[in-house]
Amino acid sequence: MNLVAQIAMAAAEAEHEGNIPLETVIFGIVAVIVFTALALVTLSYKNVANRHSAKAEAFAAKHGKDGHEAGHGH
Repeated sequence: MNLVAQIAMAAAEAEHEGNIPLETVIFGIVAVIVFTALALVTLSYKNVANRHSAKAEAFAAKHGKDGHEAGHGH
């Protein structure tokens, strides 16, 4: 056997160490955790405008309809 064949055989044997699919599962788990955290942050902003509807109505009553939209390009 020549040197090139021995190197190729050694490289082929070295490639089969470990279980590659199980080693990469951690990336999927981390991705699920990150996207779940981002979804929770997004859902925390759900219905925020309605939480302060009393303040918005009080402001609109005090400043009139034009006061709320002034300066916003409406």
